[in-house]
Amino acid sequence: MNERAGWRLYLPLGLMLIFLLIPFYWMVLTTFKGQQELLNTTNPWWVFHPSLNNIIGLLTQTQYPRWFANTLFVSVGATALSVTVSYCAAFAIVRLRFFGARTLSTAIFFSYVVPPAILFIPLASVLIKLHWFNQLWALIPIYATFLIPFCTWLLIGFLRSIPRELEEAALVDGASWPRIMIKVILPLSVPGLISSTIFSFTLSWNEYLYALIYMFSSTNKTISVGLTTELMRGDVFQWGQLMSGALLGTLPVVLVYFFFVEYYVAGMAGALKD
Repeated sequence: MNERAGWRLYLPLGLMLIFLLIPFYWMVLTTFKGQQELLNTTNPWWVFHPSLNNIIGLLTQTQYPRWFANTLFVSVGATALSVTVSYCAAFAIVRLRFFGARTLSTAIFFSYVVPPAILFIPLASVLIKLHWFNQLWALIPIYATFLIPFCTWLLIGFLRSIPRELEEAALVDGASWPRIMIKVILPLSVPGLISSTIFSFTLSWNEYLYALIYMFSSTNKTISVGLTTELMRGDVFQWGQLMSGALLGTLPVVLVYFFFVEYYVAGMAGALKD
């Protein structure tokens, strides 16, 4: 690659990176600004007197620790449920070879593209009949309704890349299908499972609409809902605490991607080969 071609490639990428990082930079700045600096408009792009008052106030004066725990509970639960069900469904579709398996896999993917915004009214009717309104754990099966279709489609593509000779050899040795699914195919499916886990965890962590509609008590709110409903009242915005909550709320997702990004890319690449 010559120098001119390098500039054509890296200059747009650098500009795009700066554009994407500006909101995060502003979020960090606002988090560590004191009240006086928040009102200072002469030089808003730097912190001259860093302060932890916003973070301390967020953790001590609001229910943010409870919201964080709620979000973690729901995200982990929904991710575990979705990935488990999706793996079993994908294994059945790909390896058991029943009639209509390919049509079913296509239908599962198309069910994912249905906007969740048009499903909250039917789901509300179901929750009312089951008396699940304002029950935090109810968000776990609710989130699974839009996580399972995509995770199943992703794992279907990944499992198709695993040679069938492995399970045929296991069948010759007398292994049952459940044993093959757990002992033979599962260890080889780790990249795909990690990709599904990251996808499910990220969507569950950032989900807003269902948590806003179905959870109305302050103790059952998630981070995204708690920040926008408790720290934004009328025309009064607690910017320091809002940005502190947003910064702390992004850390789990950032850490997940930081440690598992290679597996995520490998899983997505394996799923898209088919």
